[in-house]
Amino acid sequence: MEPGAETITTEESEAVEARAPDLDSTALYANRELSWLDFNERVLQLAEDERMPLLERAKFLAIYTTNLDEFNMVRVAGLHDQVDAGIDARGPDGLSPLETIERIAERTRELGRRQSHHWEDVIRPALAEQGIAVKQCSQSSPEELEEVDRIFSEQIFPALTPLAVGPGRPFPYISNLSLSIGVWLRDPVTAVELFARVKVPKEVLPRFVSIGHGTFVPLESIIARNLDALFPGMEVLRHFYFRVARDADFTVSDEGDDLVRAVEQELRRRRFGEVVRLEVSADIDADLRAFLICQLGIEDNQVIDMAGTLDLSDLWELYGVDGHKELREESWKPVVTGAFSTEDGKPDLFAAMGQADLLVHHPYDSFSQSVERLVEQAVADPDVLAIKLTVYRTSDDSALVPMLIKAAEQGKQAVCLVELKARFDERRNIGWARALEEAGAHVVHGLPGLKTHAKALLIVRREGSGVGHYVHVGTGNYHAKTARLYEDFGLFTCDPDVTADVAALFNALTGAARPPGYNKALVAPERMRDGLLAEIEKTVAAHRAGKQARIVMKMNALVDRRCIRALYEASQAGVPVDLNIRGICCLRAGVPGVSENIRVVSVVGRFLEHARVYGFQRDSERRYYIGSADLMPRNLDTRVELLTPVEAEPLREELEDTLDRCLADDTFSWDLLPDGSWERRQGATRCVHSELMERACGRVEVDAG
Repeated sequence: MEPGAETITTEESEAVEARAPDLDSTALYANRELSWLDFNERVLQLAEDERMPLLERAKFLAIYTTNLDEFNMVRVAGLHDQVDAGIDARGPDGLSPLETIERIAERTRELGRRQSHHWEDVIRPALAEQGIAVKQCSQSSPEELEEVDRIFSEQIFPALTPLAVGPGRPFPYISNLSLSIGVWLRDPVTAVELFARVKVPKEVLPRFVSIGHGTFVPLESIIARNLDALFPGMEVLRHFYFRVARDADFTVSDEGDDLVRAVEQELRRRRFGEVVRLEVSADIDADLRAFLICQLGIEDNQVIDMAGTLDLSDLWELYGVDGHKELREESWKPVVTGAFSTEDGKPDLFAAMGQADLLVHHPYDSFSQSVERLVEQAVADPDVLAIKLTVYRTSDDSALVPMLIKAAEQGKQAVCLVELKARFDERRNIGWARALEEAGAHVVHGLPGLKTHAKALLIVRREGSGVGHYVHVGTGNYHAKTARLYEDFGLFTCDPDVTADVAALFNALTGAARPPGYNKALVAPERMRDGLLAEIEKTVAAHRAGKQARIVMKMNALVDRRCIRALYEASQAGVPVDLNIRGICCLRAGVPGVSENIRVVSVVGRFLEHARVYGFQRDSERRYYIGSADLMPRNLDTRVELLTPVEAEPLREELEDTLDRCLADDTFSWDLLPDGSWERRQGATRCVHSELMERACGRVEVDAG
């Protein structure tokens, strides 16, 4: 025993252990679904923010609605499936599926009231003052109603199909997310009362119908005014609006011979999923409300009473009206700088990548002049032997897939991993897969039981007596439209270890290969979680050895229990942990004895924060990974994901600078408090999106100078 050392009895040791926080306590883990609702509330707060331009506020109301729709169709539907199956699976937070459903219903009702209030009582009147008036027919002048009736007669009436319910006429199928008018009728001859449904055809007609002079009338209001024309000879007693969300999640077996056909069959079934949510006009009569609940086969806790306009997702139409620039954020055009900038707009990216790794940051940097330019150059280069690409989500007007088709037609090896099970993009991906196959490209759909979510591009080029490999690894999809709205990083590299890793990953996805290991990349589901946990452990060990240490991470969601526990242990050891998490966060920050060294900041604003960056600082050693994976069990266990290190010093400095700006933002950021609530920062002195746009413009000036 060392001099001065004291012995600790068994009783004292047990007492110390008893006082140590239990890292498995349900109090230390937030519910995944309720945390997501916290995120969507942050979106709603942007709509409530008087500092935002009016049309931007309307846009965030639309985004809030769209987000909530998908949440109900997938996450809430999954909870109902568990309840129906008698599964009482409790997560780390301790809530059962039924308890979670009940809390979701309570929370969404409160948020729905706020959303309706800010549209009907705040934003809509303010827009009218600025020359964009949205009126119900009951608020319109006689001259306006004359125009409304003309439009109804000429354009709307022919597109309507009223469906009555009665003997031989069963209750009609209500399609997912459709807006409907429920009508209670009376036959004046027989005195029989009956129900009818009129679908509002907003898929083929504008939801907000322009009647001139900046005035718009909701399509459903015009139809409701003219119900007598739809039901001649009947008395219209009452009408109301309603909307349903159906279970849109499904599981496709990978065992079938034809995965494309299996996905198509499931897409047809998706239309008829069970109703998980019903929105109704708040002024609906109790008997009609009960009638709908009975006909749709749902419970009362699945019904949301909405005051005012239903389905505000269509406010995107108003956001797109001509003029009124002052009511929107100033437009942003991505810049082209550095190696991507040449007078002819056609840089030699093979040469540039051969000299140094390159990093792009969308939407600040141009997607077309970086990612698309690299593929364009590869297609045109006769020395390129193969182009391999993963497609999880891409746009209908994608330039990349047609370029792959052209490469295949030229005789190049064009390989595309198309993930057919990318939720809500299945039809588009099936279409691209078939077009690629018809052109002679090699199309594969990944590994059985796993979604391929990795974002990787590999180009193989004949160079001298050998071949060169060029790789792009991104944090976002190869999607030109979202690259203008989503914040993402992309690494261009010729590093032999990274290119070998990406080549091995493609071989595993397209063939029957089992890579013995990867050089630098962290790949899920094999070793990503273990690799990140090992980096956390190394950082803790460095701190204990007296070295300066820090963990800094940026992601969309933090759910994985093992990763959360490791971050708690790092905090307990004294390591500062800075987390920039846009959406779900199941970790509790600032809890004494557990996470007082953890800071969680969420940025929700003009651009959708989408990048995944994992940083570990140990004195002069700094390790940064970027890639496709959030820290969620689905990403780490049931998806093919890729994280690659960023090792060039200037690129690491850019990552650090970006992360520090995110953490310092006090305009569109929220802090996670120890009780699990989020508090918006009020300084309004720094805005990360504005700063990064200025940084990008500064680079253009440097290039020009």
